[in-house]
Amino acid sequence: MGFLYFIVSYSYRSTPIITSAIMSLQDAFEAFASFGGAPTKEMDNAHFTKMLKESKIIDGKTFTGTDADLLFSKIKGKGERKITFAQFQNGLADIATKKKSSSEAIADIITNSSPQSSGTKADAVKFHDDKNLYTGVYKAGGPTNIDRDPASLSGIVDRRVSNDIRGATTTQK
Repeated sequence: MGFLYFIVSYSYRSTPIITSAIMSLQDAFEAFASFGGAPTKEMDNAHFTKMLKESKIIDGKTFTGTDADLLFSKIKGKGERKITFAQFQNGLADIATKKKSSSEAIADIITNSSPQSSGTKADAVKFHDDKNLYTGVYKAGGPTNIDRDPASLSGIVDRRVSNDIRGATTTQK
């Protein structure tokens, strides 16, 4: 199937439904545009560059990250921050020209790629993960902003026998 080849069928409301490579390219566009956030049909520059990097169109030689930024600025509307799928389709020809390829080949490359997450997993940390090694106030569960009994002096001062009349311990003198 070519990039511009598509079949138009009509639903019960007689509205056209487009099915073919364009639909799957649009699905890939929306998947990259929505990566890391709410579903959206518009793509910003960061997601545009991510799409081109992960589909291996940005190779550092014939097409670079700077080329992607310049192309995004060229195809977006003046004063806009995002591009639509129609604007993206117009930019495919510029990518193909720069890569010395056809628009259909670029569309197939993007259609066959999907957004990837490159998160890291934290290593085990002995003093953080093992609660038996906690010291001080954290050994008792951590600090608290709730007083023992704020309504009486017993919650404020220590009246043990070894303390003086002020409630101070003998070691505090």
